[in-house]
Amino acid sequence: MKHQTAKDLLASYLKLKPLIKKRLAEFRANSKKRDEEIFSELCFCILTANANALKCDEAIRKLREKKLLLSGSRCRIKPILKGRVRFHNKKADFLVAARNVFKNGKGLNIKKRLDKKDIIATRDWLVKNIKGYGYKEASHFLRNIGLGSDIAILDRHILKNLKRYGVISSVPSSIGSHKGYLAIEEKMRKFSKKIKIPLEDLDLLFWSLQTGFIFK
Repeated sequence: MKHQTAKDLLASYLKLKPLIKKRLAEFRANSKKRDEEIFSELCFCILTANANALKCDEAIRKLREKKLLLSGSRCRIKPILKGRVRFHNKKADFLVAARNVFKNGKGLNIKKRLDKKDIIATRDWLVKNIKGYGYKEASHFLRNIGLGSDIAILDRHILKNLKRYGVISSVPSSIGSHKGYLAIEEKMRKFSKKIKIPLEDLDLLFWSLQTGFIFK
C-alpha cells in the first residue's frame, strides 16, 4: 500500500468519501428494517469471524432463500455453511443459539433488546449473550445496522492500518479481552479526531485501502 502518511490518508478519504457516506447511509437504513432483517445481519457477523466476508454473505443469502435462517435445524444449516465458512459445524450451532435468544412466539424480537442510547452497554450484552460474538463481531453488527458511529471493528485489516500509521506499535495476536479491545479502540478514536476523519468513516476507509472495495 502506497499510503503512508496522514496527509495521504486524508487525500484517499476525500476521494472515497462519497462512497463511504453512501454505505454508511445504507447501514443506518438497516436499523429501520424488520427484526428478521436485523437477525440476518447478526448472523452474518457470527459467520465472518476468521472467514471471507463475501462467502459469508453468500451463505446468509442461501439460508434465507431456503428459509433456514429463521427455522432451519443445525443439520440443515451445516451443509449450506460448509465450503463457504470456516468452522461450519460450530457456527451452525451458533446461529441456532442466537435465534433462540431472540425467539418471540413465531417471530423474533431483536430491536427491543438494542439500547440505542447506550451502545457500549448493548455491545457488552451482545458479547455476553450471543455465542460466537466477541467485541469485534458485536461492533461489526452494530455498525451494520447503523449503531456503530463511535465504536471500532478491530479486525486484521484495521489493525494492520493502525500499525501502518503509528497508532499502535504492533499488531496483537489476540485482543479478545475487554480491556485490550477498549484500549486500542480508544487509540483509534483519538487518531480519527486528530486527522478529522469520523471513526466509522475511517473503518471503511481502512477496509477499502486494504481490500480494494467497500463492503460491510
